[in-house]
Amino acid sequence: MPSPPRKHPWRFFRAGGFDQVKLQSGADLTHLGELDQKLWVALACPIAGLDLDQRTAAMIDTDKDGRIRAPELIDACHWAGSMLKDSDLLLKGGDILSLASINDDSEEGRRLLGAARHILNSLGRPDAGVITLAQATEGRATFTNALLNGDGVITAESAPDPATRDIVNQIIDCIGSVPDASGKPGVNQERADKFFAECAAFDAWRRAAEGPDAAAIFPAGEQTAAAADAVHAIKAKVDDYFARCRVAAFDPRLTPILNRKEEEYAPVAAHDISLSASELAPFPLARIAPDHPLPLDGAVNPAHAAALAALRANAVRPLLGPRAELTEGDWLTLLGKLDAYEKWQAAKAGAAVEKLGLPRVHELLSSSPREKVNALIARDKALEGEAAAVGGLEQLIRYVRDLLRLCRNFVNFADLYGENTTAIFQAGTLYLDQRACLLCLTVADPPRHAAMAGLAGAYLAYCDCVRKGSNETLSIVAVVTEGNDDNLMVGRNGLFYDRHGRDFDATITKIVASPISLREAFWLPYKKLARAIEEYVANKASTAQTSVNTQLAAAATNVAGGAAPVAPAAPGPAVAPAKKTFDPSVVALISVALAGLTGAFAAIMTFLGKFPKSELPLLFAGLALLVSLPSVILAYIKLRKRSLGPILDANGWAINAKASINMPFGARLTCLAHLPPDAQVDKIELYRARSTVWPKLLIAVFCLWWAYAILDDTGTLYRMTRNWDIPLGTPPENARPHQGSASDSTSDQGASKTAAK
Repeated sequence: MPSPPRKHPWRFFRAGGFDQVKLQSGADLTHLGELDQKLWVALACPIAGLDLDQRTAAMIDTDKDGRIRAPELIDACHWAGSMLKDSDLLLKGGDILSLASINDDSEEGRRLLGAARHILNSLGRPDAGVITLAQATEGRATFTNALLNGDGVITAESAPDPATRDIVNQIIDCIGSVPDASGKPGVNQERADKFFAECAAFDAWRRAAEGPDAAAIFPAGEQTAAAADAVHAIKAKVDDYFARCRVAAFDPRLTPILNRKEEEYAPVAAHDISLSASELAPFPLARIAPDHPLPLDGAVNPAHAAALAALRANAVRPLLGPRAELTEGDWLTLLGKLDAYEKWQAAKAGAAVEKLGLPRVHELLSSSPREKVNALIARDKALEGEAAAVGGLEQLIRYVRDLLRLCRNFVNFADLYGENTTAIFQAGTLYLDQRACLLCLTVADPPRHAAMAGLAGAYLAYCDCVRKGSNETLSIVAVVTEGNDDNLMVGRNGLFYDRHGRDFDATITKIVASPISLREAFWLPYKKLARAIEEYVANKASTAQTSVNTQLAAAATNVAGGAAPVAPAAPGPAVAPAKKTFDPSVVALISVALAGLTGAFAAIMTFLGKFPKSELPLLFAGLALLVSLPSVILAYIKLRKRSLGPILDANGWAINAKASINMPFGARLTCLAHLPPDAQVDKIELYRARSTVWPKLLIAVFCLWWAYAILDDTGTLYRMTRNWDIPLGTPPENARPHQGSASDSTSDQGASKTAAK
């Protein structure tokens, strides 16, 4: 019993929170079709916006829809591996291919080898053992621009004689052209066959008018076509005229209505009428009366006088004889005489070549012209295999150079998660706010992209980039994974370097906010508190400033208005001004406020005094952690969900894995500013802001008190602060010490005994 075929062994590595296949050999690439596509990182990606040769990508995109899919990549890897004796060459890269490495065991391989030798011979290097991508590209271009290039399309320049050249030009003029491989307009076998078929159909249609029915088809001889044109030009109005006459014969009372009311002529008569009287075109040809003939001149609608004159000259006179009016019977007779001609015209065929004329069509229908065109197309088609070999040679060299890089950014994301490599979708580096964002992608429609990319849980900054001097613009999205967002806002400017090192002026146009780091989340509550205090103080100051400005404006208005001076009082005994009495409630208010502050401070000190000195640092750390813990936990949950998938999906990728951006990896994607290791920094800061002494003095007093409290192991802090709840301003005789508990008294006695000893 034969053993089942052995499956290709695969090895995997883990990065981004999921397992990714290793591509370590050419066999791994050629057997990609055997790898379960559920294990691929991506299943499709767009060609645009990739750091990959666009011609190589277009070659892989066999259906030419602008996207590379997994089956197309599998076919490309399998074909490239089959054209090489050693598929491991796909891992080495480079744009130089040894002729000895081409697999000549197959017919296609032998054609590729022959094409390589032909190109090297044409370049004067017949003994060269290698061929470069530039040489292969030059050879393909030379072959493509040749008169016969194997694409099955002939141009006028490829015709060997003037007669054949004229035929090719006439085919292009009548049927249209198709571009050949070089882009020139040409003719393929399909267009040539259609052209000669049109010629045959036109000839058969014209021959039908030369038989026994020729007299019926051409009742006016050569003037029949002009007669038919004259009838077509006025037929609708003539039919309308005789129909109205029939209605008038049915009921004469309708005659005024059929002639249109006078009120309908009033708008036309109210304005200037053109010489052709085209404004009267909707009105009847002539006056309507029962069984009244149509006059061909004289009292007729001036808008249709010229058409009636042409009908009389070109149709009525040749077919009915001279007459000045036309009855309904004459009109029907005239239409009947042209009926055969109308049917013949309706059956017209070969109209595309009618402009060539019947004699030229007869010449083209002879065997010689058609045979010349078909023979020339066949000669070009015979070179199809050679053309495919020349193009296939360039394709093979490109695959050797680019396939592995595409697979390392499609089958796995080895280039993204590698330490010294960049992914093909990374557009460049954005320098902004003392950081360098390495994960930047080009974006075609930022609002639409943000709707999907916002699900990534990452901090996204959309920027419009402009390159000065060339007016080149592009839009990018930068993923910010380190630092904080204090100075990131719409309108901030930075500098963007693309993959080729070109610099662009970048301006933030949209921000999708998310947590950036745990460090930022820890300080976030304190920043919000400080920001709230600043806003509160600013609002109060603004209100006070507004009030002052209002008062000053009112005073200035009074002065400018010239208020009447107050008359001096009559002389009399001088009266001393009333002396302001002191309001004791002010002192009471101040005392209450100070008592509240000291009470709160005493409560805090009392609470801290209950803890041993060794636990105070842990206490402060715990309080700080308690304040920041919710923000840190929420940021940690969001940072764990941060993923690259939605960002690439919004760019047209079909991402098949999570591709998470964890915190260590995020630290590599955004680089913060650091001084060089050997940098020297001056100790003196220029223009350093001077601070007041009071904050420092208060901090020093607090530190001294804390040191004293820590050095006091006998509970002196508690005893010192327990009487601080006596309000300020209380008379000494009314002050009473704080009555402690029994335990406090006992502890005081113990402390006294200890001091006595």
